Amino acid sequence: MFTAKGKTISRKTKTTTTTTAKKSPSRRKGNASLKVLTADNLAKVPWLVHGFSTRNGGFSKPYGGAALNLGITKEDTREAVERNREAFLKKLGAPEWPIVHMHQVHSDVIYPITAFPERTTDNDGKPLLVGDGLVTDIPGVLLAVKTADCMPVMIIDRKKRAVGVFHAGWRGTLRRIAEKGVGEMRRWFNSKPEDLHAALGPSIRNCCYSVGEEVRDKFQSQFAYADELFREWQTYEDIHLKYPLLFLTMRAPGHSELPYRIFLDLAEANRRQLLAVGLRDKNIAVLPGCTSCDTKQFFSHRKEKGVTGRMMAVVGIRR
Repeated sequence: MFTAKGKTISRKTKTTTTTTAKKSPSRRKGNASLKVLTADNLAKVPWLVHGFSTRNGGFSKPYGGAALNLGITKEDTREAVERNREAFLKKLGAPEWPIVHMHQVHSDVIYPITAFPERTTDNDGKPLLVGDGLVTDIPGVLLAVKTADCMPVMIIDRKKRAVGVFHAGWRGTLRRIAEKGVGEMRRWFNSKPEDLHAALGPSIRNCCYSVGEEVRDKFQSQFAYADELFREWQTYEDIHLKYPLLFLTMRAPGHSELPYRIFLDLAEANRRQLLAVGLRDKNIAVLPGCTSCDTKQFFSHRKEKGVTGRMMAVVGIRR
């Protein structure tokens, strides 16, 4: 059961919240097989537990063997996922902590966790909550989002000892889930934006995140700076596929435009949202790593055509 100010929060409850992001190096914890990435700005907070999982060092066989899949998928077994989560939590130094996560739907739905959860999943292991963001000031609980290309966003309030985590694909980013995450932390914990620190984890980056014209149009309708989040790029593959005999072709003026693709900078989009609601640029960390470029280290839903595992970004407060 999840409660907020004495009220039970159902899976249909919607709230709004805001979040934060920036560029800064990352640090790795763990051995050569199971690695957990951390943000330098968050690692300095003594009462905080946080980490971004990677691909290797687990017990899942379908994704290349010894994969650290932390999400229930149709290719993997529940037993393997539970073993992976146990190993991940042990590496974090929080082996007995419950993980609160959600059935993610690319929304702007954010839940405040205001009491220690009695349970976090149903009898089939499915999350009790449906949404894409969580905030809390309850110690001993890990808030988590699962990713395999989308942007995981963490926000912490160092003064109020409160934390939040958010799942931001292009749909969630368009719905301003990072901004709304900050709003929820202000509402529930009286957080001040200047006291907030944020970390944006590995995700698909603008080198690989090709989107359609309709996505750019949607962003342009919502953000004054939208044009700065996209770039057009002509690739050799695009040109070769459309014009295999281009060097032999004479085309009339106005009919020789080469094909191009549109690429979205998801990290910058979320960083700009955090800046817009008052976070300081120096308090926003963007961890390096493109999930699509580096499938040896990360899972990528797009690069692996949907047959892949899930990583977790988790954050919690020590007792």
